[in-house]
Amino acid sequence: MRIEYDIKLGFKDVMIRPKRSTLKSRSQVNLVREFKFLHSSITWKGIPIMAANMDTVGTFNMAKALSKKGLFTAIHKHYSLEDWSTFLSTQSNDILDYIAVSTGIGKDDSKKLKDIFQLNPDLKFICIDVANGYSEYFAEFVKRTRDTYPDKVIIAGNVVTGEMVEELLLSGADIVKVGIGPGSVCTTRVKTGVGYPQLSAIIECSDAAHGLGGQIISDGGCSSPGDIAKAFGAGADFVMLGGMLSGHDESGGEIIEHNGLPYRKFYGMSSATAMEKHVGGVAEYRASEGKTVEVPYKGEVESTIQDILGGLRSTCTYVGAARLKELTKRTTFIRVAEQENTIYSK
Repeated sequence: MRIEYDIKLGFKDVMIRPKRSTLKSRSQVNLVREFKFLHSSITWKGIPIMAANMDTVGTFNMAKALSKKGLFTAIHKHYSLEDWSTFLSTQSNDILDYIAVSTGIGKDDSKKLKDIFQLNPDLKFICIDVANGYSEYFAEFVKRTRDTYPDKVIIAGNVVTGEMVEELLLSGADIVKVGIGPGSVCTTRVKTGVGYPQLSAIIECSDAAHGLGGQIISDGGCSSPGDIAKAFGAGADFVMLGGMLSGHDESGGEIIEHNGLPYRKFYGMSSATAMEKHVGGVAEYRASEGKTVEVPYKGEVESTIQDILGGLRSTCTYVGAARLKELTKRTTFIRVAEQENTIYSK
């Protein structure tokens, strides 16, 4: 047993210090980034914000909406082959730049992944997703997937420390997903005592990834546009959102009414709700590590995206970053004890 005494920080522990800027307007800020990858020869260009691969967020309808704005969707892994076939047959190939096929690490998952790629070999991104990316078997699965798909962009996670980011990149991942426990419907930290404050995880993991020529995704913990800006400021290449994109027309999830007002169900993918829906219940050797909530209905996702992108552009003007790529170099975090005046909060 050992203790690390240096403080680890989450989004609520810091704010970004403003700096002198030559920018006259938010409209001057360019949020588009272009990435080359460690293993794949593919080049990607877009706004590096992602919908999480949750079945109440990462839907085909969400992908259609976000791709029009140059944003990305990790499609959840529970769509059937027939669902994929229908989706791919009605879309132009332009959408393939903005979606990833998600997979677990079982034999059936590998076969399904192969079958999906046979529907359209031009699909470019694979998201290998497990809650705990620290097992040797996971790294070996990433290696086998790289051998099978040498030119695809492989996303792998989740981890929160630099040494495992390096391990996954060296195993064949191009992008590593970072986050254990920060999500709004994740209870891993409560159930297991395991986790890592998200801001510090981003700082540590981005440093490790960039040293090898890889990228990271900050996955979880953002509850406002300001948190997204902090994630990019800390070094994240992509930011993945779950709760912030839940409750919309495109999100999926059961619609429920309370006192005449509509809500949509939103739940963690390790929750009892998700396991009962997809695998017949919680196995006797494990516990649920997610919760189920009812999110007020938010309408079309476009208004939320406009709010997010507007906030991010404003952050850039406050620190003098003309491009999103410059935000990290222009960011100085200050430790704080409060974020906002909440006197009129409900």
